[in-house]
Amino acid sequence: MPVESGSSAAARQAKQKRKSHSLSIRRTNSTEQDRSGLQRDMVEGQDSKLPLSLRSNLLDLFSQIEREFENLYIENLELRREIETLNDRLTAEGQTFEGADLAKGALKTKASHSTSQLSQKLKTTYKASTSKIVSSFKATTSRAVCQLVREYVGHRDGIWDLSITRTQPMVLGTASADHSAMLWSIETGKCLLKYMGHQGSVNSIKFHPTEQMALTASGDQTAHIWRYMVQLPTPQPVADISQTPCEDDVDFSDKDEADCEVEGPNDCPSIRVATTTLRSHQGVVIAADWLVGGKQVVTASWDRAANLYDVETSELVHSLTGHDQELTHCCTHPTQRLVVTSSRDTTFRLWDFRDPSIHSVNVFQGHTDTVTSAVFTVGDNVVSGSDDRTVKVWDLKNMRSPIATIRTDSAVNRISVSVNQKIIALPHDNRQVRLFDMSGVRLARLPRSNRQGHRRMVCCSSWCEENSTCNLFTCGFDRQAIGWNINIPVLLQEK
Repeated sequence: MPVESGSSAAARQAKQKRKSHSLSIRRTNSTEQDRSGLQRDMVEGQDSKLPLSLRSNLLDLFSQIEREFENLYIENLELRREIETLNDRLTAEGQTFEGADLAKGALKTKASHSTSQLSQKLKTTYKASTSKIVSSFKATTSRAVCQLVREYVGHRDGIWDLSITRTQPMVLGTASADHSAMLWSIETGKCLLKYMGHQGSVNSIKFHPTEQMALTASGDQTAHIWRYMVQLPTPQPVADISQTPCEDDVDFSDKDEADCEVEGPNDCPSIRVATTTLRSHQGVVIAADWLVGGKQVVTASWDRAANLYDVETSELVHSLTGHDQELTHCCTHPTQRLVVTSSRDTTFRLWDFRDPSIHSVNVFQGHTDTVTSAVFTVGDNVVSGSDDRTVKVWDLKNMRSPIATIRTDSAVNRISVSVNQKIIALPHDNRQVRLFDMSGVRLARLPRSNRQGHRRMVCCSSWCEENSTCNLFTCGFDRQAIGWNINIPVLLQEK
């Protein structure tokens, strides 16, 4: 009696399975109409407040989704069967080789080599099919180095905002809910000056582009402009902190070490009177910024308006209205007369003052929750962050839809973008700080544990690439600001 070869048997078996697969698909298609009719009868018999036509449309959509999943499931089963057939054939060939009398060792090696090649091919195919899905979550941060350099401690309440001077001497400014703003030596962490002119929480701080002047916004419904003069102390050697890769550190403890009272720097000189006080808002002034040139400032308030002031005369030039709810932030373009305001109404608005005779405004509705901040980059981009846990990158030339969307696991607060490398720093409500590039690829996550990092909500981030020691600063409601040294290779950013 003739014996069927292994390869022909495998081929016949695969053919029978493909035939049964086609029959199963025909059976599925032949019962779709009956199933749809039965489901419609069930829908009509159920009590619902939705119109019958809408329920029928929803049912049709769900039926289409079910059919797609069913087809994918059948294809998956067929692929599994083909893989099993190939494995059976290789196993049969290996057994034939083992039964041979001549060159048994060599044939065993060949069969083993064939099996390993197939196995490797299957693994490669699987990895290639899933690489697009996991590429944005891949842990590429092992090559990025994030080092905590210095902590700036002295405020008696949470820190809402921070900024770095644009002129020499270069100092760090912080705005706190303890009704004060402080200037710090970046190199030593020592408080150089304390501004105590506000009667409410100081919500933001920004420095004049060319002069030693600071602009602060407060919950007392005013914005203050005040001059400062500081002398930098002698730099001290940086503490020996080992370089930490930017990876997902485990939170070993949720202990809040910042609950204890922090003694403020008693020997820090203070200023109590503003050079200029801007009074026009009827609510909390949540943010303020200088327009290019430093001759005008813009303020954002919970009274749903943003005001444009002349610095020299303190007069109100324009009141920018249109938002439906409280404003949360405002930002100016570094080289053009453009202003972007953010609001709890889920929108941000772009105000154009380049033409003195025409003040245009554009409204952008890309988020589903409060827009916590929107900032300009040096180029033609706007980056917006929201409580809907997303960050979106927009092109000023075509802002109908974002060019990149970053999805996170926590609400995003006041973001910042580095000038040279164009890296977005995202401070989160969940105490984390993450770094992304402009295309939405995650580059790093700053280390955080019970020994270092923020212990409460991170409110703001600010880059300072001119400083060699600390190039990123963050602040939070744990009453401290932190200076980081971030080193991300160019090759990592291009991935």
